[in-house]
Amino acid sequence: MALIKSISGIRGTIGGHPTENLTPLDIVRFAAAYGSVLIEKNKTPKVVIGRDGRISGEMVSQLVSQTLVGLGIQVVDLGLSTTPTVEMAVVWEKADGGIILTASHNPKEWNALKLLNSEGEFISAETGALVLELAAKEAFQFSPVDKLGTITANTAYLEKHVQAVLDYPLVNREAIANKQFKVVVDAVNSSGAFAIPMLLKALGVEDVIVLNGEVNGRFAHNPEPLPENLVGLSAEVKKQGASLGIAVDPDVDRLCFVCEDGSMFGEEFTLVAVSDYVLSKRKGNTVSNMSSTKALKEITLQHGGEYFPSAVGEVNVVKKMKEVKAVIGGEGNGGIIVPDFHYGRDALIGVGLFLSALAQHKNGIKSFRTRYPDYFISKNKIELEKGVNVKDIFDKIEKKYKKQPINTEDGLKIEFETDWVHLRTSNTEPIIRIYAESNFETTANNIALRLMQDIKEFIQ
Repeated sequence: MALIKSISGIRGTIGGHPTENLTPLDIVRFAAAYGSVLIEKNKTPKVVIGRDGRISGEMVSQLVSQTLVGLGIQVVDLGLSTTPTVEMAVVWEKADGGIILTASHNPKEWNALKLLNSEGEFISAETGALVLELAAKEAFQFSPVDKLGTITANTAYLEKHVQAVLDYPLVNREAIANKQFKVVVDAVNSSGAFAIPMLLKALGVEDVIVLNGEVNGRFAHNPEPLPENLVGLSAEVKKQGASLGIAVDPDVDRLCFVCEDGSMFGEEFTLVAVSDYVLSKRKGNTVSNMSSTKALKEITLQHGGEYFPSAVGEVNVVKKMKEVKAVIGGEGNGGIIVPDFHYGRDALIGVGLFLSALAQHKNGIKSFRTRYPDYFISKNKIELEKGVNVKDIFDKIEKKYKKQPINTEDGLKIEFETDWVHLRTSNTEPIIRIYAESNFETTANNIALRLMQDIKEFIQ
């Protein structure tokens, strides 16, 4: 199976051998290394932790919290929560850091430790390297018995998070409530089962139907909110005569919508629609990663702003957003980042803003979707065997397409007139991702297939 160490955290499959998977020994080692980094800055730090609904969540949470206690750290345990809620709670608690226990969109056998700084944002690459170094050396010292840390449970932060969405100036609760939306939610057996309905009710949406609402971590389908995994949601929206469907991933930082006829709004266009709404209220710049649709750039220019691409990864998007003072940004996988709310992907503020935009549109969500172009992104991946030299493969591909404009900031992005393809290794899985965008689905698929064939040839 796998153990992956990256800017997205320490992620792996539960069980198996230490150092090869995310075993209890690995969980303790990385938690101790992270806690030790915090102790260098503050002798008695405070850390907020929270988890999604995964089968392994409670085990991992106990290992992490008790390891931190052993270091003399104060732990604030949110229990079952969402990634953005933990991020915000770090700031509200004036904590020194946070740990989110979730493997996001990965299947049930995966879990992860996502590490936060005192701003509730993902730790820097430099801090991450230090954590990995300490973990490898096991260079940490635990506290004597009279200086052990403490654990305080606090389950009130999700309500505070929901209230913050209601209080956000661009969220129009009155307009949303007046629309009397009927909404079907696919909660994929995790934290979205309680977080999204709580938010919708607070926004005045009374008619809410939840699919896969039992929080047991036994995901009813692949938990990544992609069209092929949302067939059940699509069918239920039509069956119920609902206004729309909402899908989130297990830790509620990715968001996508289904139209009233069961068609996909398109996860890429979650950010586009929210950005269009925000930019109509306040002028400014936008950021998305370079695997995201070109439609965001077009919308930004229409509103008189400037668009900036970043490397893939939330920490990279946030860094670029701060550099260019973006008023909205995120990732094309349905990740919305609203900087004056907090610098993290957040499906809850995303729902509030999207429904506010939809509420001022006189027709339904299908009609709302026609405001934006029908660009198509073909999203593909190739699994990697151990020992594959990705750099060598990318060098050969760069040489083959040397006549095309190429960006090497994050893997390889190759432009073909109005189309593009982006190749990069994943931060979360042992794969190469191949994303291609075109005005036409067939063209995007053909570009992706061509590059996948190149990769396979160069691997051999």
